[in-house]
Amino acid sequence: MVSSSRSSDKIPAEKVPDYDRESEVKSFDDKKLGVKGLVDAGLTKIPWMFIEERQTTGMITSGSTESPESIPVIDFKDMDKDAAVRTEIIKKVGEACEKWGFFQVVNHGIPESVLNAIIDGIRRFHEQDAETKKEWYSRDPQKKVKFNSNFDLYQSRMANWRDTLGCMMAPNPPNPEQLPAVCRDIVMEYSEQVVKLGLTLFQLLSEALGLHPNHLKDMGCAESTLILGHYYPPCPEPQLTLGTSSHTDPVFFTLLLQDQIGGLQVLHEDQWVDVPPIPGALVINMGDFLQLVSNNKFKSISHRVIAKHVGPRISVACFFRGQQNSTRLYCPIKELLPEGNAPIYRETTINEYLTYFYSKGLDGNSSLPHFKL
Repeated sequence: MVSSSRSSDKIPAEKVPDYDRESEVKSFDDKKLGVKGLVDAGLTKIPWMFIEERQTTGMITSGSTESPESIPVIDFKDMDKDAAVRTEIIKKVGEACEKWGFFQVVNHGIPESVLNAIIDGIRRFHEQDAETKKEWYSRDPQKKVKFNSNFDLYQSRMANWRDTLGCMMAPNPPNPEQLPAVCRDIVMEYSEQVVKLGLTLFQLLSEALGLHPNHLKDMGCAESTLILGHYYPPCPEPQLTLGTSSHTDPVFFTLLLQDQIGGLQVLHEDQWVDVPPIPGALVINMGDFLQLVSNNKFKSISHRVIAKHVGPRISVACFFRGQQNSTRLYCPIKELLPEGNAPIYRETTINEYLTYFYSKGLDGNSSLPHFKL
């Protein structure tokens, strides 16, 4: 097997004599140290497993082009005190979901001290003693709390420059002792706060679709929440890999907190557009299930995270979706199908959709076309 150090950037990995990706991936996974372990070892050239053929010529760039438009920023201030303000916010949310599939929200009610604390907590977890952190490393889908690098490590063509702590916080939250001590208290507090905000967002999204405020909640859209604490170490060759490959989220929506380093990009009108960090703001993006049940009214948009020389970049994503073990079927909402407007998607369960999504990994393609009628 060719070692992870490379003598040439011009030869695609699959054309290097005797290159064995499977062995390189297994060796990386067996170490249970993640990408941070590579950086801590003083790596100066990234392993082949992180490089896709078209990236060997340095085609990944910072990517964002100068755009006259930017991700909408919506201010929730006084939303619960003034009916006119709430009506305007609902309008802005609907417009953002239809045009961008993304928006940032400020004055959302979660104190900035809590936002800072969860970023610090995720940092502490990933930067703790390696041997202690190893104890959390797992690919067992039944574990509520686990650390690993690349959930799709064995499915994807290119591994991403990212490590993740995952915590399944609902419907059956882990016992406190099941959470890492270095971030236990703040994970529980942050989870409680984002779930409250998530329920508010479901109301706004329902009303933006012209439905009763509790419509999406009553469909079971908010029954499951998963928190992922991502850690993107500094990369010695960021032009050759990605922090997260282009993808859409297999959820109803994602609530994301990012630190101030940046790197998140959204594909808007065939151009990658930066989502600039705003202190105290949260990023909301529509997931595949909201596009499905809204019959394409709301858009689940491709997004990615570029790798950078600087770091680590830390982000905390909270995914809202229905229960995976439920037999509930999701399809375009009847109230959104006026006479003559046919449904675009067939019925599916959360489990069926996720099974398909995980089987292909982050391959740059949405899972939604697979469920079209």
